[in-house]
Amino acid sequence: MPRTKGSKNRPKTNITKDYATQIAEKQETIASLNAEIASITANIDTLKADLKEKKIALKKAEKEVTSLEAKKAKEDAKVAEEAKKAEAESVVKRLLASGMSTDEILERLK
Repeated sequence: MPRTKGSKNRPKTNITKDYATQIAEKQETIASLNAEIASITANIDTLKADLKEKKIALKKAEKEVTSLEAKKAKEDAKVAEEAKKAEAESVVKRLLASGMSTDEILERLK
């Protein structure tokens, strides 16, 4: 007959298990975890709302920058055109003052 494993001299523990306290502890743990989850969820919701507001503000600012850049480009083109016009007028005046005819001036401008 084979020998049984383990010591037969081990003391017999006759501990009564208190399931009620264990259940109460686990329920407290569950309640605290639920409270933490609720607070984290509320925090996430407020952060999502803040993120949405910031994204809207960003889009608005980008739109304003785009319109301002377009206005600046338009103004720069206008200033450059006026500068070209003033330069052309000064060249024409100088050439007329030097004694050139209008046909010769038109030939040079082309």
